[in-house]
Amino acid sequence: MGKTKNNKFKRPSFSPDGLSSTPVKQTADESEDEDSPAAELLDKLQSPSADVREYACASISRVVQQSQTIPGFLQRDAVRKIGPLLLDRSLAVRETAAGALRNLSACGGPEVCEDMVRQDALTPLSALLRECCTGFDVSSSPTVKGQKHMVEDVANEAVNLLWNLCESSSTAVSVLNKTGLLDVLLHCLQRHPQNMELAISAAHCLHTVTEENAELVRSVNAAVFGVLENILFSTHSSMEYTLLRSLAAGSLWNLKSGRSSAQQSQTLTALATTLSHSLSLDAGELIPELWRAGSACLSKETTSAAESDHTDERPAGHEAEEMEDVRDEKMSGGKPNGQMSKTKNDISDLLPRDRLELREAKALLSAQQTSLEIIVNMCCSDEPSDDEWEGMSSSDESEMCADGMSDTNSGLFSPLCLSAELHTILLNHNIPQQVLKKAEFPSAAALELCSKDLTWKYLLKKMQRVQCRALTCLHNMLSSMDTESLGGASGLQAVAQHLSSLVFSSAEALKDEEFLEAVTSALRSLLKIMATKNIPQCMTPHQLMSFCEAATSCELVSVRVNALAILGITGSSLAKEKNTADTLQLIGNALLNIAMKDSNLVVCGEALDALFDVFADGDEAEKAGKNINLLSSLKALQPGFRAKLRKEGKGKYSPDQLCVLDNIRINLKRFISYSENLQRK
Repeated sequence: MGKTKNNKFKRPSFSPDGLSSTPVKQTADESEDEDSPAAELLDKLQSPSADVREYACASISRVVQQSQTIPGFLQRDAVRKIGPLLLDRSLAVRETAAGALRNLSACGGPEVCEDMVRQDALTPLSALLRECCTGFDVSSSPTVKGQKHMVEDVANEAVNLLWNLCESSSTAVSVLNKTGLLDVLLHCLQRHPQNMELAISAAHCLHTVTEENAELVRSVNAAVFGVLENILFSTHSSMEYTLLRSLAAGSLWNLKSGRSSAQQSQTLTALATTLSHSLSLDAGELIPELWRAGSACLSKETTSAAESDHTDERPAGHEAEEMEDVRDEKMSGGKPNGQMSKTKNDISDLLPRDRLELREAKALLSAQQTSLEIIVNMCCSDEPSDDEWEGMSSSDESEMCADGMSDTNSGLFSPLCLSAELHTILLNHNIPQQVLKKAEFPSAAALELCSKDLTWKYLLKKMQRVQCRALTCLHNMLSSMDTESLGGASGLQAVAQHLSSLVFSSAEALKDEEFLEAVTSALRSLLKIMATKNIPQCMTPHQLMSFCEAATSCELVSVRVNALAILGITGSSLAKEKNTADTLQLIGNALLNIAMKDSNLVVCGEALDALFDVFADGDEAEKAGKNINLLSSLKALQPGFRAKLRKEGKGKYSPDQLCVLDNIRINLKRFISYSENLQRK
């Protein structure tokens, strides 16, 4: 079997707040809808009354969360009309205008963000952010401190808007690089003693814009590293500070090439210390504790319960209890290989300020997710990513394709071997064991409490996502760390038993695509390593087939590919043992069925590749192959596979996929010839 490319987490191309970014398309019906509120609300933006302008911005912020209303606003030049209000003389209007553009960018998706950048939304936004920074000291004076709309609140909305735009637009990132907005973000980041919400928003934005940004790396100086390191070395124990430190660690990792070798070594140790601390926290214990503390506080404040809706004129629609966190659900843009379905949003960074326990719980889970994503990237090759690559492989890795791409593309198939220094640092900080611990299912007690409380319910998905990130992290570690570092044969068997228990302990888990992708990737890497080391595997034939049946019916191509690879790895190991023909028949029939029926050529190719491995050699394999009429079946499907490759190939699949598929076409021909010669003997 071939090797798979390690997953790398890239910042997803949708809203930092978690709102859906499905591109908005204008239709004639929508643009001519007389009932659209867009015209009336946009007219109110010109009112001489600050209260009316504020009301209009807040209403737009709320209305655009219904994506079908967005075309009506765009057609009426909403961006150019709201943009100047970012510099309105009223702080309240500035805040709600920034919130309206923030939600428009979040709900409209990448196309709307690009359009906002083209319409020069960054010019007033940049001016607003600079004014906010100069006003931070003034806003903390006693006479101004009690104002409802503080400068930090305006800055927080503006930073989140900048984050949205940079998430979706490379042009916005380029503007940020050239206009010195990095200094603005650092200024906001340094406000953490006064306004943690603003600092975390700035840290998220900085983590995004520093990723794969060589231009920015060249411009950073010692002061930038100093700000980040001061946060990294802070000793505050709150969960929000844990999140802030994790985000600072992510930015330092992204900027590491701007440091000398000696400085990099110190930075890596500091990063590992931060990540290890984040992962060492037991969310299964802390979340119930925070929930109980929050419930106790609410019970003591029954007299003010009627005021707990917090209608403080912040941009509408920010109630997190009505949202679901989808910020990282699309890991090829969110998830490493595959696309997640659109769900409702989570703008939980705007949780009402007095729900401190809920904010702390959310910060804890976000910190652990961020930490795991950083470790994934530490264990990932720096080769350019290819979102279309779905882990295709081939038995014959010595040949790629006729145009001689084997040498230049070898990075796509070879896992990164960690530098000795980074390898040692991760081990010394107990990172592998912590990752394995996070790969367990979330605490039953925490799940039960959150599922029963509507205001905490959105944390369920965040807990599950931490597990999925840990599984992806485990996959990359298995591919990039040597066997002894993972505990040798006994350690690998323990990991295998752990993964098997995850797979078979919950029928519901097999229905979750994000979990399936993560666990199949980890299991594939593990079984491959165990097979090469001749370490016995732990799944029974029945477990193997039931798992792969569920996985191969998944819509995600990467999950189906992983499941087929697992069948191939297991089958090739069983072919070397005695009395395994019956199990090999089960595996062979499953692989043949998919090779003949799956609509995706990548999946068909992986099924054929697995068949070549399973039935390559051995008496048991030969016996099983005859019983399932393997040779005649392969002969029957060969013309169709070749024809489909010619017909669909160049228009539907990437050059790398076509290269491997062509190699499988050649290997299919060779395998048939080999099998025919075997029968003649």
